Amino acid sequence: MSIENLHAVPNLTTVLTGPLREIEQHLLNQQASIENWFRNQWRKTPAPFYASVDLRNAGFKLAPVDTNLFPAGFNNLNPAFMPLCIQATQSALEQICPDANNVLIVPENHTRNTAYFESLAMLQNILSKAGYTVKIGSINPEITEIQTQKLASGDELTLHPLTRIGNKVSVEGFEPCLVLLNNDLSGGTPEILENIDQTIIPPMRSGWAHRLKSGHFGHYQQVAESFAEQIGIDSWLINPLFTTCGEINFMKREGEDCIAHNVGNLLKAIQAKYDQYGIEEKPFIIVKADAGTYGMGIMTIHSVEEARELNRKQRTKMSKIKGGQAVSKVILQEGVYTFESWGNEQAVAEPVVYMLDHFVVGGFYRVHTGRGRTENLNAPGMHFEPLAFAEPCNSPDEKMSPDACPNRFYAYGVIARLALLAAAREIDELKRSDA
Repeated sequence: MSIENLHAVPNLTTVLTGPLREIEQHLLNQQASIENWFRNQWRKTPAPFYASVDLRNAGFKLAPVDTNLFPAGFNNLNPAFMPLCIQATQSALEQICPDANNVLIVPENHTRNTAYFESLAMLQNILSKAGYTVKIGSINPEITEIQTQKLASGDELTLHPLTRIGNKVSVEGFEPCLVLLNNDLSGGTPEILENIDQTIIPPMRSGWAHRLKSGHFGHYQQVAESFAEQIGIDSWLINPLFTTCGEINFMKREGEDCIAHNVGNLLKAIQAKYDQYGIEEKPFIIVKADAGTYGMGIMTIHSVEEARELNRKQRTKMSKIKGGQAVSKVILQEGVYTFESWGNEQAVAEPVVYMLDHFVVGGFYRVHTGRGRTENLNAPGMHFEPLAFAEPCNSPDEKMSPDACPNRFYAYGVIARLALLAAAREIDELKRSDA
């Protein structure tokens, strides 16, 4: 079966409990219109090579809460969908760099994160099976010679120190046609990769040294509004409201008035939508560092008073992100409940959807037994449960309930692709600003 004939929406056999609302049914009813709309959008703005999207399903609202352009976690995907990953990779790279044979992956600077190494090994495996010769070139200054990591899965991962001669990078005589970044560049743009002749994907300016979450969700808001108009729904049902505060210093307690003021306004706006739809839950806000990942620099706020009375532990937690980078800007995002749960413990869970090119290639549930329905689940103590697919399916089944096997993940795939489209527009805007 060719990839063109797949909607990249497999048949979900791990069905979690969770409330069903009209939004999922509406997506099923509008499936033909939705797929046609996406086809037109990808012609205008090609998708990034890869991305993962964290979703939250409140039943009454299904929305993205984070989009990662340098995803890890490939080892958590169901191996049954390796063929789809391979086909999507071939489709993407044939368009991005038709002459590419050698691919170099530039990883994160983790030297002890075995879970990340498992993901890196799986990413290398996908590219290799897609027909490319692949090596891993580290920009970590601690990697000065070839290192081989033995992994719990039984695989081995070889890290090479990256070198540069003239305007090309290489490892041990291996000169790549294409450089694939799997490093979010939180610490800035590495000099060794600047102005090289080889193609780099994603562009270095899409790293966290340049990218802001508020910029992404600004694009997502436009995408969601256009999509909602196309299929006739309220865009709020798929779009988290947000605002920003700049010039923040949590340790010096600078910018607290801005946060408290905007928390108050945002809570009122959310409550108005809750009243409109008869939702009895209490609104809440997620405050995040406007740049960065790995679940750092995030807290849940329920009231203006709570925003004004942050204790020292909370302020310390919010003051730094990955790599010790100071937080100076935050995004205040509408909190989206997760009413999905996993296992006998009824642990809260959220879906994470993975895409290669514009194809959904699988995902998993992030599960946390120690967190609640309003809290960030990307935190120590989380674990992952792969989405278990019985077989590929070409389309959802409108005759079945929204929670039936083919249908729940179709809804996830739609919202994740909307976030992917927002990321594509982000990258396009960055490219045009550099031109």
